[in-house]
Amino acid sequence: MNTRQDRFSESMVRTPPSGIRKFFEMLIGHDDVISLSVGEPDFPTPWCIREEAFYHLEKGHTSYTSNWGLLELRREIAKYLTRYSLDYNPENEILITVGASEGIDAALRAILNPGDEIIVSQPCYVNYVPLAELCHAKIIPLDTRANGFYPMAEQIQKLITPKTKALMLCSPNNPTGTVIPKSELEKIARIAKENRIWVISDEIYCELVYDGTEHVSIASFDGMKDYAIVLNGFSKSFAMTGWRIGYIAAPRDLLEQIVKLHGYNTICAPIFSQYAAAEGLRSGWKEVEKMRVSYQQRRNLMADAFLKMGLPLPEPKGAFYMFPDISSTGMTSEEFATELFKRHNVAVVPGSVFGAGGEGHIRVCYATATDKIKIALGRIAEFVGGK
Repeated sequence: MNTRQDRFSESMVRTPPSGIRKFFEMLIGHDDVISLSVGEPDFPTPWCIREEAFYHLEKGHTSYTSNWGLLELRREIAKYLTRYSLDYNPENEILITVGASEGIDAALRAILNPGDEIIVSQPCYVNYVPLAELCHAKIIPLDTRANGFYPMAEQIQKLITPKTKALMLCSPNNPTGTVIPKSELEKIARIAKENRIWVISDEIYCELVYDGTEHVSIASFDGMKDYAIVLNGFSKSFAMTGWRIGYIAAPRDLLEQIVKLHGYNTICAPIFSQYAAAEGLRSGWKEVEKMRVSYQQRRNLMADAFLKMGLPLPEPKGAFYMFPDISSTGMTSEEFATELFKRHNVAVVPGSVFGAGGEGHIRVCYATATDKIKIALGRIAEFVGGK
């Protein structure tokens, strides 16, 4: 006789819920908790973007778009990408997705066969591994902590086998805030071309870099356009998390496969979000810069506080996260996050949910109002000092 569990997909049953969302759910009903857990800007979406959405809603522009997305938006994205020396045809080399997360899922499903190996630079965003496992691929973790939390070409070369199909990168990185140096990225590109493997490059935080750090896309190196899958979107830089708008820039033949899946599972991204995103690329850059400067100030405040607590961290040169080392407290990262929440009403994410090299750390997000950050840091210092 079949059990109730037999009625479900074995792959889905084995897939754990998001470790980030677990701590987010803990916040519900706790108005007195300061959350440094979820990576969401505390700024409203810039007015020029909201106004554009209102205009199209008032005009009744509420239909489906092409599966590829509005050509108007794709043209604006193509123009934008030239600032990073990327040349993509908006007609067939850019696809609009429902957030960058859908892009990750679609790209993995389009390239991975059961048994293929994918090297995943870790610690990493929690979506990468489960989505690759749902493709029945084999995950090859690349632990970056010995290098200052970014991948080295030499490490990657040692992990490549005849079954290697892809490499997953994120720079600026979630959860560490580190950025892969241009010199190292160029070496990684050379290895990818020599071994003919895909590089899935999550560049969602590319506009949020600090101290004069330069964002470099791996697709910009000579010959890499044929091997790179660039993922990006508007959630982080433009404070558009709820608009669910992202995109993939990739070779035409690959996108022709991805768009089939996109057409079946989502049809298209919301039309008003697409019009709004296009206006953001035309007119929203002053607001993006204001947010970036504010994040840099908050980063400086938070980094100094953790160092004074005796909790070292990799230098966060981008995104809006940092990854302090809490191993000196004698607690696991989950114990630390749970007890901090219970005793001091501060929510952080345990580093263990981000894969290899994450244990012994916590992820804290500084996309939170400065006054709240100061209170939270005081509570964390009290918690650490009492251990």
